[in-house]
Formats: sequence, structure tokens, C-alpha cells
Amino acid sequence: MVEMTLNFIVNAGKATGGPPIGPALGPLGVNIMAIVNKINEETAEYDGLPIPVDVIIDTDTRQFEIKVGMLTTFALISQATGITKGSGEPNSNYVADMTFEQLIGVAKKKRPGIFATSLKTAVREVLGTCQSAGVTIEGRPGKEVQEAILAGEYDDQLAEAE
Repeated sequence: MVEMTLNFIVNAGKATGGPPIGPALGPLGVNIMAIVNKINEETAEYDGLPIPVDVIIDTDTRQFEIKVGMLTTFALISQATGITKGSGEPNSNYVADMTFEQLIGVAKKKRPGIFATSLKTAVREVLGTCQSAGVTIEGRPGKEVQEAILAGEYDDQLAEAE
């Protein structure tokens, strides 16, 4: 058994048999469209965002496995808020606002890749990116929400979401 791993960055849910996937897989004699369809199925929830994908192929049997990588925290925030870029002046010029529930959702998606010991820690880490990007949480700057979390203001919501 010889395994070959190919890495691609694809637009989630919108991969095609064209470059870069088709030309890389063609010489291996695998069903390119089956692989593309599986990639699209597994990345659909991230709708169009660039996402890393590993395609692991057993070159003897031509069986394949798809492993979807982790989106950046900013990409997840962008998906939640609809922004395409952050603020050039993040502490004074805010470009978007998100709910605390959206913040928790981003933290939950990101948690497997950040070594956070609790959801609260993961939320605080995502808040740092929100602050840097000029994204507020329910009208409050990230720093203010950080302080509110430390003061226990969101403990009930975080406990329910855990």
C-alpha cells in the first residue's frame, strides 16, 4: 500500500475538476469527480471561503480520504459577519458587529485547533481576532467584552453552550 497525500486550498463547497485538483489527480487514475464531490460535500458549510483540504489516496486501490483543514479565525468571523477585510484602524473604526452567539459559534468551530481548555478560553482567543479586525460584539469592542467575560457577565451563556 502506497499512500499519497495532496494538499489543496479550495473554495469551500465550490471545488471543480479543473486546476489545481484535476491536473494533480489525473495521472493517479482516480475518479476526480468523486473526489471533488466529496470535497464539496465536506466543505459546504463554509460556503466559498478558501479552506485547506488534504486528499489522501491509496495508489494501489485508488481509495481516497478527504481531510478538511481548519479555517483561519478571521475567515470564520468573515463568514459570520459578511465582511471581506478587517478595519485599517481597528480600535476606532469598526467594520462589523456580531452577536455573542455568533462569537460562541466561531469559537466552537475553531476550538479543536487552538488547544483551549474551555469554551470560555476559546471565546476569549477569538475575541482577540475580533478586536484586531475591528469587529464589535453586540456593539461593544472586544476589549470591553473580554473584561465582561472575566467579570462573569457571560458565564450563563458560556455554560449553556459548552
